[in-house]
Amino acid sequence: MRRTRAATPAAKARLVVTAMLAAALSAAVLAPAGPARAAEIRYVVNNRAVTSYDIQRRVALLRLMQRKGNLNEIAAQEMIDQTLRLQAIERRGLPITDEMVNQSYANFASSNNLSVAQLDQILAQAGVTKQHFKDFIRTQIGWGQLVRARQRSSDSLSEQDVVRRMLQQGGQKPSATEYILQRVIFVIPSGERARLLEKRRREARAMRDRFESCDTTVEFAKGLIDVTVQDMGRVLAPELPPEWREAVQNTRPGGATPVRETARGVEFIGVCSAREVSDDYAARLVFQSQEGGDENIEKLSEEMMAELRERARIDRR
Repeated sequence: MRRTRAATPAAKARLVVTAMLAAALSAAVLAPAGPARAAEIRYVVNNRAVTSYDIQRRVALLRLMQRKGNLNEIAAQEMIDQTLRLQAIERRGLPITDEMVNQSYANFASSNNLSVAQLDQILAQAGVTKQHFKDFIRTQIGWGQLVRARQRSSDSLSEQDVVRRMLQQGGQKPSATEYILQRVIFVIPSGERARLLEKRRREARAMRDRFESCDTTVEFAKGLIDVTVQDMGRVLAPELPPEWREAVQNTRPGGATPVRETARGVEFIGVCSAREVSDDYAARLVFQSQEGGDENIEKLSEEMMAELRERARIDRR
């Protein structure tokens, strides 16, 4: 049993996948992909090629999303935009690790009641391939970080300024729920997922059912192999990872979230305590979450994409 302490997680970029795609993946009734064809370069985006193979994979993904219109043209534009975004992510040196991508991939499978192996198979049958979908995920994560960074850089208000602004608008200092969390990971070694997944899931559920408080977790974990207990510390509601937010908010203090499959294995989160706080930091987070809603984020994303396209050299072959 290993015990580590992790810093309070910052707000993370949300992986944007449509509900229609989720429904299509859950149905899992897909025709086999057609025969592979030799890839040809269709576009060169700032000296980086976009091939016919890339576009074909995106067309398959668009079909899963049940998108309408000329899918070849839509797919080509999306692959050009994805290339521009990846180049911007690379210029900023953002560390979008394979572990982050695999975690989001596993979370997406779990949220649709699929194992990672089942999702692999569905994407292969659809002609998307898991690698294309993971590249899509990597771009979503990195681009989300870039947009959030631009948003933060444009916000020069201090915590005191934010509170003063709210009070001037006639509202009281807002509050947020402060959680003390503990993460329990039943690790599955690389290459052993297919053999150990169900066994580890049963072990995690058994421990989760016995969970009474964060004080007893380490004792329960003694003697178990490859179980990691992480004290996540203070996490305010706006900072909760999107994939865990609803589960944490629906769990009473002293309880634990349902077990879910992740890239590292199977996990649950213990809610050690929860209370309402209204300090300046909490107020700032609430303010930013209100001001940085989906519409504002989408507008900023569109503005940043327009800048990239304006500066880009895009040659059609």
